[in-house]
Amino acid sequence: MRRNRWKLDGKVVLITGGARGIGAATAVELQRRGAIPVLADVDDEALAKTAALLGGVTTAHLDVTDYKACEGAVSTAISAHGALDAVWANAGIGIGGPVELVDPDIWTRVIDVNLTGAYNTIRAALPAVIDARGYVAITASLASFAHPPMMSAYAASKAGVEAFGNSLRTEVAHQGVRVGVLHPSWISTDMVTDGDTGSAGFARLRASMRPPFAKTYPVHDIVGPIADAFEKRQRKVFLPGFVRAAHVARPLLQTWLVERDQLKAAPEIRAAFVEQAQREGTRDAALGPRWSEHSSGHIS
Repeated sequence: MRRNRWKLDGKVVLITGGARGIGAATAVELQRRGAIPVLADVDDEALAKTAALLGGVTTAHLDVTDYKACEGAVSTAISAHGALDAVWANAGIGIGGPVELVDPDIWTRVIDVNLTGAYNTIRAALPAVIDARGYVAITASLASFAHPPMMSAYAASKAGVEAFGNSLRTEVAHQGVRVGVLHPSWISTDMVTDGDTGSAGFARLRASMRPPFAKTYPVHDIVGPIADAFEKRQRKVFLPGFVRAAHVARPLLQTWLVERDQLKAAPEIRAAFVEQAQREGTRDAALGPRWSEHSSGHIS
């Protein structure tokens, strides 16, 4: 019921990965509902454009793998607005490629950004959020519990993010803080669309999937539910709704019946990656040219 919701009016929300995609689109909706978004990202150009769209909100250049920089972003938010009521650890990157072929530094970079970066963000913000008896949100993924080939680093990082959020939820509940874990499927953000067009292996992986797992969903379909989650300080958010059923049925996702299409496609996925890597190098084949340039990422 409406009276049980957490009023967003005047609530200061720090959003990492706020320059593009899900973070930027949801910031618009949160602001419409009265919240005060503070955007943090590594991509200064996109950050400035999104901040201007929102009427000149506070921003911070942020590489989430740098804990001191996360402390600085929190300080920026508090200095500008006097408090920090919520934090959304949303920054992330994805790679695609066979474990045997992907450079070790790229694989571990995904863990650094997606998992350690979420920890850095939340640890830096937590004292202020506890003072506000506020809300912590973390972007996990359908890949937290559905683990496709070519995406081992991403799946491992997002499984870790889910576990981190679940553990933190019970840890801070007595302090008045609620913790939400977001599980989006394929959303039409730069990370997904760039993968479709820039990575032959990723495209072949996606082609091996069946509905509803194969479909890409528009960003505007999920910003309302995410903003609702902030108002409710919701513990689990499934984007779109079918992901809830997949979450309940997660033990079945690692069975032969579900994996059979990807088992069949795996040799072709590997061959597509190898062919592209021979032309462009394993780094671009795994991350894509734009993600290689912005390797601390901005979208999950």
